[in-house]
Amino acid sequence: MTTSQTVSVDADRLTEWIGSDLPGRGLVRLERIGQAFGVANALYLVERDDPAAADGTARWVLRRPPAVVNAPGASDIGREWRLLTALEGTSVPHPTPLLHCADPEVIGAPFLLMSVVDGFTPVDVLPAPYNRPENRRALGLAMVDAIADLGNVDWRARGLEGLGRPEGFLERQVGRWLRQLDGYHTRDIPLLDTIADWLERNRPAAGEAGILHGDYSPFNVMASWTDPTRLAAVVDWDTGTVGDPLLDIGHLLARWAEPGEEAPIVRVDIARREGLPTRAELADRYVERSGRDLSAIRYYEVLSLFKLAIILEGGVARLRAAGDPAGDERAAGVDRLFRHADAFARGERT
Repeated sequence: MTTSQTVSVDADRLTEWIGSDLPGRGLVRLERIGQAFGVANALYLVERDDPAAADGTARWVLRRPPAVVNAPGASDIGREWRLLTALEGTSVPHPTPLLHCADPEVIGAPFLLMSVVDGFTPVDVLPAPYNRPENRRALGLAMVDAIADLGNVDWRARGLEGLGRPEGFLERQVGRWLRQLDGYHTRDIPLLDTIADWLERNRPAAGEAGILHGDYSPFNVMASWTDPTRLAAVVDWDTGTVGDPLLDIGHLLARWAEPGEEAPIVRVDIARREGLPTRAELADRYVERSGRDLSAIRYYEVLSLFKLAIILEGGVARLRAAGDPAGDERAAGVDRLFRHADAFARGERT
């Protein structure tokens, strides 16, 4: 059995459940991965002997919820499975879904198995060929292309009716996140009321509904080792839904710092930014690729930071309740997000 401090997967139970549905034979081997990046869902590399494979080993990735879910509706493995299967055959890069288990009795939680993606998370200092500015630029444009294509997928034809509630999506957002905050609101948060009021007063008319990832940033994509013009995959689909897809491009742009700017989130970002497109260039690329109107993009940038700050405030509350001094650092990060949201709202950051 492979274990961590918070979750574990029983190799015997998993081997029995997989049976002959995937290649290979014998007991599976499990290795916890992704912990260095602080991913919400627990990830495991799953291997077992396969004489038919080039190196004698079959490999997959297992995803299961963490011990503590960050927000209601997050870490929904069934939702992720439904989205991944719907994206099969589309131009949106994603891991190939292989098996889904909704029964928590098998390993202690629902889980899915998917293909191993030959790529890497593009944060911190990027490896070759992304040490060249022109390839960092191509990577930034590829991130936009993926969500532009995603928003234009025919979600009804892909069987995603009922996945979300696109009618009234924007009208529900502020109230929905404030209600979540009420569950753990323990301190005065500067600019919270200011941003909530601005969002209610500046809400645009809804555009055409589409699929949105729900947490789109460099942290949730995998870059190709060889082709900077196309992502290897978009990952972490557990909060995806059908709603207003402009929230995805708003999230990407709001977190996108240009050279010399303070980043809204400093821990997970691309370190060398020379060559990366500007926010304006990314927005132009999205319009060109998707055909959608971004005249109200400022609203989506503010909303994305408002939502993210409230989600992260849950971690502040948990740390402070445990007497962990890291709660103060996390609180400063939340306050920084609200400052950036305010800068977008007032037009100081575009």
